[in-house]
Amino acid sequence: MRKFRNSNDHLIVAESTIPLGSQTFSKSRTQYPVGISPLFATRAKGPHIWDLDSNKYIDLVNSLASVTLGYGDKRLLLDIKKQLKKGITLSLPTKLESEVSELIKFLVPSAEMIRFSKNGSDATSAAVRLARSYTGRDHVLVCGYHGWQDWFIGSTTRNSGVPVAVSKLTHTFKYNEISSLKSKLELLDNKVAAVILEPMNQEYPNTGFLESVKQLTHKAGAILIFDEVITGFRFSKGGAQEVFGVKPDLSTFGKGIANGFPLSAVVGKKEIMLEMEKVFLSGTFGGELLSLTAAKNVLLRHINEDVCKDLFNKGSLLSKLTDSAIQENNLSNVINLSGHPTWRFINWNAVNTFSIQEIKTFFMQEIFQEGVLVLSTHNISQAHSEKIINKIHDSYYRVFKKLKNAIDTGSLRKELRASPIVPLFNVR
Repeated sequence: MRKFRNSNDHLIVAESTIPLGSQTFSKSRTQYPVGISPLFATRAKGPHIWDLDSNKYIDLVNSLASVTLGYGDKRLLLDIKKQLKKGITLSLPTKLESEVSELIKFLVPSAEMIRFSKNGSDATSAAVRLARSYTGRDHVLVCGYHGWQDWFIGSTTRNSGVPVAVSKLTHTFKYNEISSLKSKLELLDNKVAAVILEPMNQEYPNTGFLESVKQLTHKAGAILIFDEVITGFRFSKGGAQEVFGVKPDLSTFGKGIANGFPLSAVVGKKEIMLEMEKVFLSGTFGGELLSLTAAKNVLLRHINEDVCKDLFNKGSLLSKLTDSAIQENNLSNVINLSGHPTWRFINWNAVNTFSIQEIKTFFMQEIFQEGVLVLSTHNISQAHSEKIINKIHDSYYRVFKKLKNAIDTGSLRKELRASPIVPLFNVR
């Protein structure tokens, strides 16, 4: 049995100076139950990651979907080493900023101008501020997850510390329910600055849904923003907007734009992006050169090698094999998959007396023992070879068999070696 003694011991050390022992909620003990999980990593290579106890895993988390090529890609690292000798952050802008901007403009349908930052929350917040400045309005309609900043997180149950006045400016609508958006726009007539949504997450858009969102948004005089922080450079080299043929006014990108290096971008129509000449959006590290070098390497690969097709094919194979393991163990009433093959969601259902949290925790407990690191999605990278995917299937089959037996015999709760996880909050 895999042990997590070093991880458990270091959690005590980490929490003495770091809330939750992690800089990121999604990497903390809120997602990884203490006692049955690897809590800290030491290194990663290709499709694998190693924890503090030297346990090796096939990584399906891939740094929260930010890694698309695989860890430690040789060609990317070679470019990084060359740039490192020249500098990381300089006192003046560099040509590299324009070079990467031109690549994004070439790839992304909505990109006429580009501005860089370091994470997805920066980009979505910048897009919303631009929309508010451009329209002279304050209210925002949201659908999906858009980061930790006040304007969005104030609309969720994680709204502690957000002024009520700010929270009141953000309103949610339901994905694939155009009437939900229409009613909110009518209620807030002439007050909505922007409609922002993930063009796809757990489910595909219904026929005409995104087109209707764009039509209603523009009819209301608002700006349409696609949050492509995850879907960008994963679903397609031009993002989900290219896949579904709907071009927004503004778009935000992050995650896979630089294979794990910290970089994000807000892109869009020139007339809206030029608001940045009066709207103050500025950061010392927006032009940081190692991340831009990584982005240039990644974007050129998208142009020359069709990275997204490879991700799609590998994700489709894993989905097929996972569905097979579910069916073979008669667990279709407990587990199902949804979403795009490159970012596939694992959905759980309560059954008998067992809750979703108990079932998911049991799964995590057993799959970590198998050497597979996975949370709620398959975040595919190019490093996931057919051999690796077959190994994941074999592990899934064994764990699903154990899960089925634990449910049927009523022993699941007794077999748990940790307290069930508690949902952080639900936004999708």
